[in-house]
Order: sequence, then structure tokens, then C-alpha cells
Amino acid sequence: METKQMRDVLARALSALPAHADELRDLDAALGDGDLGITVRSGSEAVVKVIGALPDEASIGDVLLAAGKAFSTANPSTFAALVGGGLLAAAKTAQGKHEIGRDEALAIGRAVAARIGERGKSKIGDKTVLDALEPSLDVLEASQAGAADTLDAMIATASERVAETAHMQSQKGRAAWVRERSIGRPDPGATAYVRFLEALRKALD
Repeated sequence: METKQMRDVLARALSALPAHADELRDLDAALGDGDLGITVRSGSEAVVKVIGALPDEASIGDVLLAAGKAFSTANPSTFAALVGGGLLAAAKTAQGKHEIGRDEALAIGRAVAARIGERGKSKIGDKTVLDALEPSLDVLEASQAGAADTLDAMIATASERVAETAHMQSQKGRAAWVRERSIGRPDPGATAYVRFLEALRKALD
């Protein structure tokens, strides 16, 4: 996939995410301060705007750099800072590249996950977005299928992991403050990631 197509697909996917703002707000309100819906909506809209203004010759790294800056500054939340920082780290893996395939997508995803883990001091099992993100990247790494089938498999795995987070006690962020009361509810950040994958899958059609 060339940069222009990637920008178009990404813009269509992100344009669909604000429709899930209420769902994410309600999930986050039960465990934290309820700002995730606003973060996803404002961040998605900001990214769509900024990547649409990039010059035609922009590289994939340029797209990720612009997206990271836009998402992290659109709303002053921890999730925005973590995701935005992850995209900025990922931009370094795609500097000067104008095509993205499985290997490039995997490098981008691993860079995002590593930075989120580093900045958030989190790991799998802490009930965060990493519980869905990292297993889905394992699927991507192992897949030999086409983009659509690979995304379907990633969505299935990430969705399973989101369901599993409902049985966990939150270890990070405001959700950790409610301790055992966090058990019984899926992680909002992990849910947001699945909604992004689902939107990305539809945008490919």
C-alpha cells in the first residue's frame, strides 16, 4: 500500500471512530474520569485534518509524525499522550518510506506498543490497551494472509483479549484507584483499539 492509499484508508477509519465516543465515555466513566470518548473523538478529528493537509510527497513517517503530534495535543489526557507518543516513536521506523506492507505495519505497531509500555510503565496483564494491542501484533507477525484476512484475525484476537480484561483488576491510571471494583468491566483503552481495527477493516473495503 502506497502512502496516499494509506492516508485515505486511515482518514476513513478515523472518521468513523467518533461514533463510538459515547460507548468509550461510559466505559471510562466506570473506571476513570470518563474522558476517553472526548479524547478519541477530538484526536481522530485532529489527525484526519492534519494528514489531509500534508503534501502529496509526504512519506509514511511524515504521516505518523503529524498524526502523533495531532492526537497528543488534541486533548490533554493520558491516553492521548500515550498514543501520540507511540505514533511519534513509530514515525522513526518509517522515515523516507512510501509503501507499507506487513513488515512495516508490524514495525510501526511494535514501536507504538513499546513506547506506550515505557511511558505508561505498563505491561500485558495490567488491564490496559497493551492487553489487546500486543496479542494482535503477534497475529500480524505470524500471518501469511492478505490484509483483510489478517485484520479479521487481529480483530478476533484483540476482541477476545478485551473480554478477558473484564476479569482483571486495573493496575494503572485512575482505574487502579477503584481496585477490585474495576473487575467486571472491560478496559476502555483496549476497547478503543478494537474499534479502531474494526474501522480500519471497513475502510479497506
